[in-house]
Amino acid sequence: MPSGILVLGEATEAGKLNPVVPELIAIGTRLGGPVTCAILGSGIDGLGADCVAAGASKVIIVDDPLLAEYQGDAYAPVAERLCKETDPSVVLLGQTMVGRDLAPRLAQRLGTAAAMDCMGFEMNGDKLVAERPCYGGSARARYTINGTPQIATVRAKAQEPLVPDPSRTGEITKQAAGITADAIRTRVVNRRKEKSEGVRLEDAKVVVSGGRGLGGPEGFLPLEELAGVLGGAVGASRAVCDLGWYPVAAQVGLTGKVVTPDLYIAVGISGASQHMAGISSVKNIVSINKDAEASIFKASRFAVVGDWKEIVAAFTEEARKLKAS
Repeated sequence: MPSGILVLGEATEAGKLNPVVPELIAIGTRLGGPVTCAILGSGIDGLGADCVAAGASKVIIVDDPLLAEYQGDAYAPVAERLCKETDPSVVLLGQTMVGRDLAPRLAQRLGTAAAMDCMGFEMNGDKLVAERPCYGGSARARYTINGTPQIATVRAKAQEPLVPDPSRTGEITKQAAGITADAIRTRVVNRRKEKSEGVRLEDAKVVVSGGRGLGGPEGFLPLEELAGVLGGAVGASRAVCDLGWYPVAAQVGLTGKVVTPDLYIAVGISGASQHMAGISSVKNIVSINKDAEASIFKASRFAVVGDWKEIVAAFTEEARKLKAS
């Protein structure tokens, strides 16, 4: 009978453990475990100890040059074999570029289903109950899966990882991928990277975001200045990105990035449900808007009604003074 939790983890381009993996391991532990973590990639031999420290009782390293870049044709058969060998009741993946493509492929191969972009989990007997946002984040839906294993992808930063403990012990094994280049029907012919400076939006403790209320792309200059003083990152609403005022990579919301900073400063953002879905776990929201009826005020800890230019300028100056003191 299927039992235990299998985490299908991944490495970053720099060869480090993807930050979502410890979160997946923690979820598996809270669901009752035991947790087996499988990491697929190339040059990842050293990641086994990181997984054990994060709480995995067993780690399987599948290191192969053909897995250096994610390709569904390469990853899916390896993941399928791992599932059949470990026979888990639940399989967890991150809601990453890899996870959102691999999970449905894996579900189809195993004759089961996958619940995508989930934020909450519990076990009801042997059934996984997965919770995810719906209707633009204004409601939560709960799902169960009849097939086995029960597959789910997890939104990054939806739950806290366990405190890393290097003294934890666990079994680390290595496996061959067992695939050939002939099985891969697609290949990457070119890659263009956008240069980014400062703190990554997903990792920032402070995010300053702008919406259409800024009036144009030049409105982001004061926001960048404020974010620089606060050591944070700059985000944007979908409407702004659609207009070409700010890079799409900075989009916050249901179809953009989910952020969980300690402080989120929303400037000229009305608070559409699509945007609110991306900041649902933010600890403190400060909103600046000339419209006293802006819906974002309902979710804000502090709301400021007025000319955003004057308010942001004064806030930036005060932040500089406090930083210098």
